[in-house]
Amino acid sequence: MTEVLATLDLAGVTDKAGLMDRCLRDLGLPEYFGRNWDALADVLSDPGLWPEGPAVIVVRNWEPYAGARPAEWETAREVFSSASAVTVALALGGSS
Repeated sequence: MTEVLATLDLAGVTDKAGLMDRCLRDLGLPEYFGRNWDALADVLSDPGLWPEGPAVIVVRNWEPYAGARPAEWETAREVFSSASAVTVALALGGSS
């Protein structure tokens, strides 16, 4: 089975709506994606989203969003860590 690598680039994201829009765009989520925390958790736990194999999502440029919206970022991290169909890795430094 081949691993799928996806990059979620949060450069310029300043709020939850921006995060959800970026997830939709960068991760190729389906149009029916509800753009809320429960919908994100559901879609990232759907093994049918990446039928070609397990996915690894690398999150880049997350630090400014995490600093500006720490409560939202904590929720995002909880969603990412509980997703059963993907592995999420945070890029540390050197992301430009």
